[in-house]
Amino acid sequence: MRLVIALVLGFTIAFAQSGPPSKGAYARIKVHGKSLEGNLSGEPADRDVSVYLPPSYQRDTTRRFPVVYLLHGYTNSDVGWFGPEGRGSFANGNTMTAAADRAYSGTRTPEVILVMPNAYTIYQGSMFSNSVTTGDWEGFIAKDLVEYMDSHYRTIPDRASRGLAGHSMGGYGTVRIAERFPQVFSSIYILSACCLTANLNPNPQGSARAEALKGPEDAKGAERGLATLLAEAAAWSPNPQNPPFYFDLPAKDGKIQPAIVAKWVANAPLAVIDQYITSLKTLKIGMDVGDKDGLAASNRELNRVLTSYGIQTAFEVYDGDHTNHIVDRMENVVLPFFGKNLASSPKY
Repeated sequence: MRLVIALVLGFTIAFAQSGPPSKGAYARIKVHGKSLEGNLSGEPADRDVSVYLPPSYQRDTTRRFPVVYLLHGYTNSDVGWFGPEGRGSFANGNTMTAAADRAYSGTRTPEVILVMPNAYTIYQGSMFSNSVTTGDWEGFIAKDLVEYMDSHYRTIPDRASRGLAGHSMGGYGTVRIAERFPQVFSSIYILSACCLTANLNPNPQGSARAEALKGPEDAKGAERGLATLLAEAAAWSPNPQNPPFYFDLPAKDGKIQPAIVAKWVANAPLAVIDQYITSLKTLKIGMDVGDKDGLAASNRELNRVLTSYGIQTAFEVYDGDHTNHIVDRMENVVLPFFGKNLASSPKY
């Protein structure tokens, strides 16, 4: 507790001031991604990154904090969550910054640093995958970004104090990055993950529309279905010998390409989860999805598979759709989950 003394009209008034400031600090920085260098789509290796420092970060200048890395959804960006131009659930000033401030306004939720990179690309999303076409986003998140935060902020640079969470495309990214880098993260939270199941019979018409494009510039502003197909092809079936897009499509000239479909299947978490069970068993896992979300069935299945292997999860199906309760979930469920599961004191 700190004693503050004020002199007002000759009288001495003493009052007690305790607790952290009520609001955290938000900044948008640039982080260079060595893992993204040389990608064939020409995506910048210097990425915008939103960073939220909790209220106590400014007050206690010797204290170190756990970090949660957040991954946004397809067509969105970090400022769609944190910035004044927030979208969807984060619109009208109800940003992730405001949600975190509310979560940390008392003593109920231990504070963490929040970090979200901008993964918006020419195809409206990176899929957080490893591709020579759009870059190694797995390496950028788990290596470059973590190393930058540990060297520039007062983090606790230890696996036990790092979490990873994401919504939709970000939920998908959370699964694939965590299972490949269990030495980096100890706790994950998956919100309404997309792309969990494999499509063994893709519609050739989608590929035909993509084949009609002359180059990547034609893809700018593409409607969601076509843009999603392009983003997934760039992420999951890259081909450095196939300019100007440098990827292969699941169908060509109206015919399914089984070898390419197989590559996409190999990127579906539910198709390959068995080989990552050892990694997943080392994680504390939280999951949720809305009961009116079209992805509810696949998220339920992911939870079923995990529990069938004896992996305990904090799983909830709540009353909602794909986006309408993200802010509420982050504030009241996700941040408390990490506050409970991440180590808040350095081991050294």
